[in-house]
Amino acid sequence: MVSEANVNLRSGLGFLDALVAISPLLGLFGTVYGMLNVFDIMAMEGTSNARAMASGVAKATIPTMAGMIAALSGVFFTTFFRQKTRKETEHLEDSMHQG
Repeated sequence: MVSEANVNLRSGLGFLDALVAISPLLGLFGTVYGMLNVFDIMAMEGTSNARAMASGVAKATIPTMAGMIAALSGVFFTTFFRQKTRKETEHLEDSMHQG
């Protein structure tokens, strides 16, 4: 019974782990896409327009930052849920031994 409850408690953690692992990669994908836009600006206007290039690079780094924030938040919540699962399993085991 305890093992079955433990499996049920941990059922969503694998999906959460996958999201945490994927979020920086999605951020990196957004950055690469943004840099392609910067290269497009450079091709159209030349390399003399530093302001346009700097603006594009700044916009391109935002997805990476967002991906890292999502990953760090996910690590926090994953750790919280794992700890909660462990405590609930121990509580169930204790109640089974006492009863």
